[in-house]
Amino acid sequence: MNIDRPAMDAQRARGATTQELRDAFLVEGLFRAGEVSTVHTAEDRMLIAGVVPSGSALELPEIEALGPDGLERREFGVVNVGGPGVVVVDGERYELASRDGLYAGRGSSLSFEGDEARFYVVGTLAHTQLPAARIAFDETEPVELGDEAGAGRRRLYRYIWGGGTVESCQLQLGVTVLEPGAVWNTFPPHLHERRTEIYLYFELPDAARVVHLMGEPEHTRHVIVANEQAVIAPRWSIHSGAGTARYSFVWAMAGDNRDYGDLAPVPVEGLR
Repeated sequence: MNIDRPAMDAQRARGATTQELRDAFLVEGLFRAGEVSTVHTAEDRMLIAGVVPSGSALELPEIEALGPDGLERREFGVVNVGGPGVVVVDGERYELASRDGLYAGRGSSLSFEGDEARFYVVGTLAHTQLPAARIAFDETEPVELGDEAGAGRRRLYRYIWGGGTVESCQLQLGVTVLEPGAVWNTFPPHLHERRTEIYLYFELPDAARVVHLMGEPEHTRHVIVANEQAVIAPRWSIHSGAGTARYSFVWAMAGDNRDYGDLAPVPVEGLR
């Protein structure tokens, strides 16, 4: 699966049908055994991929929408959402357990291995080459967010975010894990007016779903999301959700800056 997604503006999203919203913003079927599946969005020209080696080493394929050298002009963030695996960056092997991350700079050659591994890859345009780095989940200090009263207690792990030891050109990426009893993420919501953000939901039971809120604050919409599905949030859209069971998600951003605090809070009273 290799998909090129055009952008949808806010005004069109207001009147879109459920299927039109899903076609524009929801990514399904990203993880297929023995395959590399890619989705390129016109929103800040972000690229996401699901890589499931299933015993055979895999590499990112050439992507028509990016041109013949499109991968060479991008930096990459990787999160393993499956069992143990290996990412080879320019000949160097990096072992990734579940939830571990990896950064690979512009022009890097990547291949993926692991019988049980499921790699989520995010690629963004980059202006220079920076060194690769492995980010261990259990060595990353989380930011505690939410509370039990609001059913949103969660831990946010910042892997690549502009204020840590892993440098990037514009990519920001991390993992958020909900605590037992929590259902909400990113609530009250906010806007990233200078960046696109993509959520990949994972560790969600097969029969469970997340009601993902999107759209302009005064014209909210929603999509129903299953395990290992992603949602694209343009600069004009909020991105928040509530699940029927506990889950985790990978968040990734790209745009004008790497200022993690560059966001516009949306008061709950302003939601419609």
